[in-house]
Amino acid sequence: MQIEKRVRELVEEKIADRDDLFIVSIQFQANGLLEILIDGDQGLAIEDCAKVSRHVGFFLEEENVIDKAYRLQVSSPGIDSPLVLQRQYAKNIGREVKIKTEDGSKREGKLISITDDSVTIEEKVKEKGKKAVQVAAEIPFKEIKETKVLISFK
Repeated sequence: MQIEKRVRELVEEKIADRDDLFIVSIQFQANGLLEILIDGDQGLAIEDCAKVSRHVGFFLEEENVIDKAYRLQVSSPGIDSPLVLQRQYAKNIGREVKIKTEDGSKREGKLISITDDSVTIEEKVKEKGKKAVQVAAEIPFKEIKETKVLISFK
């Protein structure tokens, strides 16, 4: 879609001097919501969202890119949002994750590393009659349907 393409260009322009920030997704929904999700390797400040919002909003109005009423929303992905990009996996190394695979199985464990093709988690495996042990398991990205960070309140 042309709107999303132009918005991506505007966001990239605004965050070009910030190597730690990146675009997760841009969606212009049928209900008029233009949602921009950005994130940062060390997190994201509200001020970063505000700067992107002002920049994008100004140029969309100036260029009259959207010819109907719309709402612009710039934020980071919510804590319960699935990981989409490898960069998001990298920033969550050391955290507990839950992975749903394409075959429908679910795996949980500590995210310990990523490569271009896979993630490795340390999961607890319990065999009948034996004590549970921690085992490293490599899961190819192509087999991952969804990954979410597990929130711990300990």
